[in-house]
Amino acid sequence: MGAARGRGVGGVGGGPEAEAPEVAEVAAGAEAAGAAGMAKSRGENGPRAPAAEGSLSGTRESLTPGSDAAAADELSSLGSDSEANGFAERRIDKFGFIVGSQGAEGALEEIPLEVLRQRESKWLDMLNNWDKWMAKKHKKIRLRCQKGIPPSLRGRAWQYLSGGKVKLQQNPGKFDELDMSPGDPKWLDVIERDLHRQFPFHEMFVSRGGHGQQDLFRVLKAYTLYRPEEGYCQAQAPIAAVLLMHMPAEQAFWCLVQICEKYLPGYYSEKLEAIQLDGEILFSLLQKVSPVAHKHLSRQKIDPLLYMTEWFMCAFARTLPWSSVLRVWDMFFCEGVKIIFRVGLVLLKHALGSPEKLKACQGQYETIEQLRSLSPKIMQEAFLVQEVVELPVTERQIEREHLIQLRRWQETRGELQCCSLPRLHGAKAILEAEPGPRPTLQPSPSIRLPPDAPLPGSKGKPKTPKQSQKEKEQWEQAKASGQLDKLPTPSQAKGAAAAGDACPPQDVLPRDAAHQDPALQDSASQDPAHHRSQDSVHHCSQESLTSQESEDTYL
Repeated sequence: MGAARGRGVGGVGGGPEAEAPEVAEVAAGAEAAGAAGMAKSRGENGPRAPAAEGSLSGTRESLTPGSDAAAADELSSLGSDSEANGFAERRIDKFGFIVGSQGAEGALEEIPLEVLRQRESKWLDMLNNWDKWMAKKHKKIRLRCQKGIPPSLRGRAWQYLSGGKVKLQQNPGKFDELDMSPGDPKWLDVIERDLHRQFPFHEMFVSRGGHGQQDLFRVLKAYTLYRPEEGYCQAQAPIAAVLLMHMPAEQAFWCLVQICEKYLPGYYSEKLEAIQLDGEILFSLLQKVSPVAHKHLSRQKIDPLLYMTEWFMCAFARTLPWSSVLRVWDMFFCEGVKIIFRVGLVLLKHALGSPEKLKACQGQYETIEQLRSLSPKIMQEAFLVQEVVELPVTERQIEREHLIQLRRWQETRGELQCCSLPRLHGAKAILEAEPGPRPTLQPSPSIRLPPDAPLPGSKGKPKTPKQSQKEKEQWEQAKASGQLDKLPTPSQAKGAAAAGDACPPQDVLPRDAAHQDPALQDSASQDPAHHRSQDSVHHCSQESLTSQESEDTYL
């Protein structure tokens, strides 16, 4: 299938484990960059043959250290067993990276403890009343995501924002079913070879065969079974690894599903056509954001795939400092792919957007090297977030450019082979497309009466047990004397008494009948019982109206 599918994502970035190809080779192949260079990762010589019977390939046991020297050499990393023995003596930063490694960061801006506790309290209130906040106060959620989600609630908030929690509720037991399935051998071997490359300086993935690598294998294998037509893409591994740092495997799987299907649909498909389209969209938007950078890249004839593939497919997880990665992901889950576009535009603008910076970029090699070694200043958390928030790039602009680039694609290359669903821009669009289960409202009376209390408006006193016993004795005597048909049963008598207090008696004529016959109307007006029945009807209607209004107010 050509180059391994996942290798195309290692072109640009200063992440701790980025494995970029040689820049000279990338520049030489600029014109040929495309879907061929992004083909599926099916091993070095095509799909691997199914493992022999008794092999542990593709299982958790195969991740434990073995005696095979070749396999140990291939999967060796910082997380090997010999290096993990001294892991307890190393210091870990607050993100879980080994202090002093490439993944760890220096001095960070600390949030005051009181401010952090206040933010946690606000986020707890939002998460406990999520539907109400999303329906009426979505702008407030967006502002709080821009300020940063508290670390203690980040994993839970990502599940709510992405809709992963709803997916989990709609598919109970699905992940366990996929986890217990054997999986496709052609993907399992490729996934295993990628495990040790994902954040090897993080405490979760430092040890080969540890719980971090095992959970990562489970999540990626489950996705190949959940979407067999897509299979596995190498860029999915760092996405899943970041999720696993904040939530258990099952929740991480459903968040990965939402990213692949709702936020970045088509990014990890066979031909990677979606990422190529977004590369053209990014380049077109750059002309409005930074004409200087756009002109320079056009003059150098540098294809957007050479610098934006890893940025977009890994959501900058292997490019930015870790504190910046988390802030970008907070906004990405809330607002959608426009955050990814904004971050890419900010980096291009500040790396190539001035004549002074272009003096050191006279050719393709120097330009790509400039994008591979971005200045720490422009990637710093506070500066980058502020620039991203203020950059005026909207969903409408992105969708307009998408239609333009799609039309050009169809004119030059024909129809897209990947028919993915339209992407959804952020948490609000996802919630509207897939609303969560809502509890049904059960009507509850607003006025509760004791069992023996009379109905409102009735003048009679509640019957005592002696009265009930006396009625029962009368009924027994009537039954013995053969006059049972003349007396109602105790239950019928009780129902008739209750009905008589609330509703008009049966011998009262309807209003229409009285209007039709004047004689009957005159006789009814002279009858004192008629006036009593009219009062009873009026009282009954007023009582019903008052009860209905009270119930509506309660609901």
